[in-house]
Amino acid sequence: MTVSSRFLRLGVNIDHVATIRNARGGRFPDPVRAAHLAAAAGADGITAHLREDRRHISDEDIARLTREIDKPLNLEMAATQEMLDIALAHLPHACCIVPEKREERTTEGGLDAAANFERLEPIVKALRDAGSRVSLFIEPDPRQLDAAVELGVPVVELHTGRYCELDIAGEFGMRDAECERIASAAAHGASRGLEVHAGHGLTFETVGPIAAIAELAELNIGHFLIGEAIFTGLEAAIRKMRNLMDRARAQAMAEPA
Repeated sequence: MTVSSRFLRLGVNIDHVATIRNARGGRFPDPVRAAHLAAAAGADGITAHLREDRRHISDEDIARLTREIDKPLNLEMAATQEMLDIALAHLPHACCIVPEKREERTTEGGLDAAANFERLEPIVKALRDAGSRVSLFIEPDPRQLDAAVELGVPVVELHTGRYCELDIAGEFGMRDAECERIASAAAHGASRGLEVHAGHGLTFETVGPIAAIAELAELNIGHFLIGEAIFTGLEAAIRKMRNLMDRARAQAMAEPA
């Protein structure tokens, strides 16, 4: 197995710190404090999803994160004029366009970039012209990767949710096949000049095979880490995830080609 020697980055999504805060109102727990703790524990970037219904991260959170953290901020956003205006006002390091439905509990599946090309094209262009690094959250599907290339985005994030769901269900053969599909998509994206990331649903148990994929440059992980923090603390949870990622990448690098 041929694996890139480059460092695998970890982006930590802090949305669900805000979910807990919003359950009662007030200021605590503070997602910006969580971002600082994540950075201290080894996160290479911070991810926050400003949803149209504002169910967790707020506009003020985005303003504070932009001002106060010294790690790259990845703003997850729907492809709407409202979210484009907010992104252009704050100009985070990166903007990841994701699908969004009001009734969903969390992001369900990847963005259909191929079917929504005309709607996405002006949004991607506006963000790129403003200097933000644009990415698309998509399924591990060559058709979607090719659409991303045609849209001119430099980065894609592959949806790992199905892989994680199959692990939970004990469908290990299907899980391994899905991991291979993600690896194949990552290789295809890299061959077309994309920087390829992955994320959604990853845990201590499922991160290893994904971290070992040669062409992945970054993993984005949030909900599991915030949940684990209840039992072990946020810094300990992130450090453990960071160590598992590093170990999996190092072991894959050591395997003969």
